[in-house]
This record gives sequence, structure tokens and C-alpha cells, in this order.
Amino acid sequence: MTRIPLALQRFGLLLCLLLLAEPAASRKRTFRMERFGVAPGEKQLCTRLRNALDAIRQQVEPGDEVVLRFKKGEYAFHAADAEPCSLYVSNHDQNQPKRVAIRLEGWHRLTVEGNGARFVFHGRLMPLALRRSTECTLRNFSIDFANPQISQVEIVSNDGPSGITFRPAPWVRWRISPDSLLETYGEGWTARPVSGMAFEPGTRHILYNTGDLPLSMKGVSAAGDGTLRAPAWRDARLVPGTLVALRTWHRPAPAVFLEEDSCTGLEDIRVHYAEGMGLLAQRCNGISLKRFSVCLKGKTDPRCFTTQADATHFSQCKGVISVTDGLFENMMDDAINVHGVYLRVEKRTDARTLVCTFGHGQTWGFAWGDPGDTVRLIRPATMEPAGPPAIISSIRPVGAAGSLGARGYEVTLRDALPDSLFDGSKLGIENLTWTPEVVFAGNTVRNNRARGALFSSPRRTLVERNTFDHTSGSAILLCGDCNGWYESGAVGNLVIRRNRFINALTSRYQFTEGVISICPEIPAIKRSAGYFHGGRPEAISITDNEFDQFESTLLYAKSVDGLLFRDNVIRRNADFAPLRPGCRPVVLEHTRRAVIVGEGLNVPPPTPNRPLSR
Repeated sequence: MTRIPLALQRFGLLLCLLLLAEPAASRKRTFRMERFGVAPGEKQLCTRLRNALDAIRQQVEPGDEVVLRFKKGEYAFHAADAEPCSLYVSNHDQNQPKRVAIRLEGWHRLTVEGNGARFVFHGRLMPLALRRSTECTLRNFSIDFANPQISQVEIVSNDGPSGITFRPAPWVRWRISPDSLLETYGEGWTARPVSGMAFEPGTRHILYNTGDLPLSMKGVSAAGDGTLRAPAWRDARLVPGTLVALRTWHRPAPAVFLEEDSCTGLEDIRVHYAEGMGLLAQRCNGISLKRFSVCLKGKTDPRCFTTQADATHFSQCKGVISVTDGLFENMMDDAINVHGVYLRVEKRTDARTLVCTFGHGQTWGFAWGDPGDTVRLIRPATMEPAGPPAIISSIRPVGAAGSLGARGYEVTLRDALPDSLFDGSKLGIENLTWTPEVVFAGNTVRNNRARGALFSSPRRTLVERNTFDHTSGSAILLCGDCNGWYESGAVGNLVIRRNRFINALTSRYQFTEGVISICPEIPAIKRSAGYFHGGRPEAISITDNEFDQFESTLLYAKSVDGLLFRDNVIRRNADFAPLRPGCRPVVLEHTRRAVIVGEGLNVPPPTPNRPLSR
């Protein structure tokens, strides 16, 4: 046997260690963006930033930690020089292409350090997209639009059958169209408002018992004093001084878009407006939001609104989603919504293969699953599982060359499916692998439309130390819907503790049956033999919370197995007239193993299959 010299042995050992270790040249590289012409006051910032990122990529090596350091000040990004690209964003309009101002793709260990920079956007565009990146951090900047597509007006006079006179806010650019409708406009966009949200001018609370305002601008005319008169807009609830946010239902892009990222952190970021959501994350693994806020610009902000839709939204993600110490106010939908995506099963082509399509018009075109993922079939009518979980063997897009723009997928499973599952009734399919753990803690949610927080994950979810202040619908909603929104995820391990709920349910919206509303969409609940949420004792635990409420239902629960409501402090007030006089504080429908403890709750036996109010 040949003896290897000791020096050669040592060299071989050293070589192995070098190969196994982090790259020897790994460095921290900090780039001051003003040196690349990306600075406050500069023009064509989208183009300058693209060029800067290209130049920086040429200077760094794989494994380097890269810091993009922005100088404090105001940056004006315009849609005209933003990069067009095709991005299919869950729960948004799928118009293509979308223009992106700050596009970060394929980065590793990247930090965007804003140093308090104010990023202000002009036109219709997506402010920031981070895609297919790992261990990246976005920190310390704000996002706003100079001229939001939501238009704010103040009611000047309400003349009943004769209509309403209002004054647009100073920043609103408006005109009357040839067909006598109010039309607002900005850089590269026009809008015709079709709905409104009314706010109290002092508190910025949504006006009691208004919700989504119907409005008609037909025949609108201008007076010489800057006011407009809408003779067909009639609503006795709108007294002089009321602020109204006029809006469409379009949501083309979020402020921050995360897709297929891993280990992403966002810290000390404030979103003041976006025409879609504040943040939308899809197919991401592990996201931490610390002091990420969707908020007004302080107490003196003349606006009464923030984003057009949710503050934060997480679709088909996994890992841990942590949202802590944020402020979410005056947005046109929820503070947080966490869910997966149901596909509709269209047909079976063989014993193991299903052709499936996306069900909602705003949710399609992106990757849904991978080989090795665990999936489960479900019957939409009863929301009951159809057979045990299965494993994906292969998956390929339908109607597109790749996942980008796909309308559905052909899913082949490892094992054959029994013929008995296919009896002619509808089927859906959910991906159990792409479901996250969630921590939502220390946040303030206030003065927003619809609902405060939505959770739809079977994994552990913790909701603690939050304040829900005047959410106009339910403060917390657990849903699950394979019939309309196609947002998946039965809740199996949820703790709601040490939160404070202040005067929720001042208006009515879909699924908002209680301050905490457990309300899956089950069209044929009378045929349900099982339960959608839960599955064990105390699967949903609601303890040590404070409810400061006018008369309303505190807890509504439908199709739950394993519910605990105990040690909660309940204080009643007379701040508002009851929307439903005589409602019970706790309402249970089709529940099992429910423990409700508390003085004055007076919970009668569950009423099976109670028709839901809408």
C-alpha cells in the first residue's frame, strides 16, 4: 500500500475544509446609492436604479453580503421609466404587463437600507418587487403615492332627494366626463369612482352603519367655488363635514410584492398608499415583519385612507410568518390575511391524474405546488375531506409554457385514487405542504374596512397582545372557502390571547357574524357529518382577552370541533346603537367540544344550521 506523504495529507484536509466552508472571499459590500446617481431630487430614478443594480452585480461575488444604502430624503419614481414585466399576483388584477420601480430578483443576503428615505411614486406602478431571493432584508423607508387613485372628498351639504354637494381634496385632480360622470386622473391613469367609504373627520373612524357606500355620479356638475353637486347621490347618513374616500374596485399591484423568497425580513417600513395591498407574499418560505406599518402620515395627515385593499396578505406560503409591532389603519380591507389556494378539480384523466384550475379571477398564473407536496381533496358543498392526504408525483401547468400565466395544473399523484371519490359532485384540492405557522403579536389594527385579521392555516397560529380598535367588521375571521374566494386552510391550532377588542362590527360585511367570527363557507352544512375547523379539544383557544363592545355578538362559531372561550373580560358600552338588537353574545352552529365560560354569556344549546345573515 502506497503511503501518502504527511504534507500531502494536510493539503488534502485543508482543501476539503475550504470546499465545505463558506466561500473564502465572502465579504460585506456596502454600496452608497447616491454614487450611482440614485439620490433625492434626481430624475428617471427607475432607470438609474436598474443601471446601478446591474453595475453592483458585476462587482460582487457569490456569497457576498450586499447592502444598498440610500441617502435620507425624498425619491420620486415615475411609471414612465419603470420596467414592464409580467407578474401574476395573488388576489390582484391580472392585467399585464405591470411596471415595477424597484425590481430585486435572484439576490442572496441583500439588505436595502433606506435610512428613513421617502419613496414617492407617480402613476400606476408596483413600487417594489423582491423575487426568488434568499436571506434578504428591507429596512427603514416609506412608500407613498403623490396622487392616489382613491379620491377623497368632504360633504359640504346634503339636500336629501336633491342630492349631495361635496368638495374634492386639494390634491385630487378631477374632471367631468362627456357623459356627465366624475372622472379623476393622474399620471397615466383615469378612474371613475363607483363606491365610497365614509369617515368621521376627527376620529378617522368609519362612519357607523355605512360600510360600502353606493354612489351615483350621474349628472354631476361643478360650481364656481370648487364644489361639485351630484343630484343622483342620495344618502341621509352623510352629514356635512363627513370625509368620503371614493374608489373603484381595481387593485392592479401591491406596494411590496414577495414571490418565491426564503428567509425574508422587513423592518421599520411604512406604507401610506398602494392601489392594491400594502404587502402581498406568495410562495414564500419564512417572512418576518417587524414594525411594518400601513398607516397614515401622522395625526396631521389630511387623508383618511391608506391602501386600496389589505395591509398584508400571504398566499400559499410556508415556514413561519411573523408580524409584530405594526400599525395597520384606514385601509380598505384586512390588516392580515393568511391562506392557501384551492384549485377546482375539473376532470380525472387516469387513476392518478387530475386536471385542476384556479377558481378566482384574481388568483391564477403562479406556481401552486411541487413534486413531493402533500395535498388533499375536499368537497366544496360540505367542506369535508374526500379521502386521505396524497403525495404529488408530478405537476405541470395547463394553458401556459410554465407556471407564469398558468390557468391550472395537471397533478399526478403517487397512488391511485378510488373511483368512489368521483361520484359526479364537485371536488377541490388544497396543498397542505404550503401552509405556514403564524405569529401576529403586538400590533394595532384600527379604523379599517371589513375585517381585522384572517387566518386559514392548520399549523400553529398565535394571536396575542394586539389591539383591534374600531374594525368596522369582525376583528378576527376564520373562514375557508372553496366556492367563491377559493382561500384554503382549516384552522387546527389557534391561540387568541391577551388582545383588546374595541367596538368592532359597526358595519356589516361578508362573514362578519361576530367580533370573532368562525364562519367557513359551507353551502350544504346540513349534509356535513364532520367539522371544518379544529379536530381536537381546545383546538381554537380564546382566553384572557378584553372586549369593550356595544351590543353585538362576541363570538360566532360554525363547524368547529374543539373550542375554548374562557377568562375574557367583557365590558359593555352604549357608544353605538345595536345593529342587531337582542343578539346573543355567543352563537354556536354545528359545533362539538365547545367550552364557553364567562359571567353573563348565557350560552344556550347550539342552534343547528341557523341561516346566516348577509
